Amino acid sequence: MTTFLYELSTTGAISFSDIINDPTGSFTRRISDATQIRSRLRGTLKESKRTDGEKDYLTKILDEYLPQLRSISECVAHGELQLKSEPVFSWRTTLSANLFNNSPRVSLPSLHAEYACCLLTYAFAFSNLARTIVASLGSYENDRAISQAEREAKDERLKHATGYLGRASGIFTYLSETVLGELERSTSTKLPPDLSSEVNTALARMSLADAQTLAIRKLLSKSFYDSNVTPGPPLPKSHPAPGLIAKLHLECASLYSSARTLAKTPSASSKSSDDVSAELRHYLGDEASLHSAIAKKWLGIDAGEKGGESKAGDAVGFLVWAKKELQELKDGGKGAGLAKGDREKRDRNLRKEKVAKELETTEIWLKHYKKTNDTVHFQPIPSQADLQSRIPTGVSAVFATTYDPPKPIFGLGSDSRTQNEKDSLDEDYAGESGGSTSPSVPSRSSSKYAGAGEYY
Repeated sequence: MTTFLYELSTTGAISFSDIINDPTGSFTRRISDATQIRSRLRGTLKESKRTDGEKDYLTKILDEYLPQLRSISECVAHGELQLKSEPVFSWRTTLSANLFNNSPRVSLPSLHAEYACCLLTYAFAFSNLARTIVASLGSYENDRAISQAEREAKDERLKHATGYLGRASGIFTYLSETVLGELERSTSTKLPPDLSSEVNTALARMSLADAQTLAIRKLLSKSFYDSNVTPGPPLPKSHPAPGLIAKLHLECASLYSSARTLAKTPSASSKSSDDVSAELRHYLGDEASLHSAIAKKWLGIDAGEKGGESKAGDAVGFLVWAKKELQELKDGGKGAGLAKGDREKRDRNLRKEKVAKELETTEIWLKHYKKTNDTVHFQPIPSQADLQSRIPTGVSAVFATTYDPPKPIFGLGSDSRTQNEKDSLDEDYAGESGGSTSPSVPSRSSSKYAGAGEYY
């Protein structure tokens, strides 16, 4: 199963020199640098529409552009730069539900809106990077020919994907709790759902749930490898405690469920509760249902593996419940009939395969514990309401990576020398070397970008 794939936005062209006045002439080169980097960002986003897969060059460009944008915003706020007029940035929305099922372009005023859109794209890019890694791994834990070293290497790549999702969650949270609240208060423009605090909180929780799903997979990879020839009882010695696995899935279900509720919540800045695309809402609903069912499967196995007469009925009851819910997901699910494109159909088929596999193993365990109870323990099967009262609280295995916004790299608030001092040094250097100064934009060789050292 792969994570959710975000359609990346595209943006219109803009020149900062057209909208910003530099009274002292101290930031002319900086303004030009920012325009060039944004042009590269625009080109990369357009190219992403025509290429398959997601590369880390988008996060690299945003790592360069975001500090430039913050510097310009701070300079404007402190009067070092002046706006010639209210800047308007054009971005396509990607989470909007609309009649023609395409991405409408919206015009958003203010540098603050540009900052929000770039951060949103940044988070989308990290999530899509995680998806690319997961897709490249395949079902490696079910490969009997894989060596231990190869399996552990793929486990490590799964860990990288989990980390990317944690970073995405942190950015969504920062957007929701800090950036978007200020944007909503500072503009009267109707904002798309992409820039709703409620929706970004939902995306933060979804990213965290996606990350936890990968963490569970990594935790189980060795035991799945050890038991993929004969799935079912008994559990291999390498298997983690089934009660823990159940709690991890319960937390996923809770995160997906609360995210879906938030995604459907109207806000003062959005047009209606139906603004968020059906594809996203169905993904959240299906994942919440799937993890809830899998959690019940593991609660049943946990009860059965603990042994003893008192738990025999619980084991059968939870597994019967899990089988029922998995069968319902196999027959439909909230997103049934939604898939239209090749990617959506592929994801839908992967989900069906996942559900079918879970249903198959659930039936194996149910048959085993039912036979044991019918021939040895003879315990009554608790009602669903009784079992519901015994479901524990979920447990988190991963957490969002707190996003620290970049510091301005020029002007007030930056750690560099004052601009005049720096320009003076540049001129001295140019005179000594006989060459021209190079733009003081983080270079490809010196920039510490998001995916540094993590190539796949």
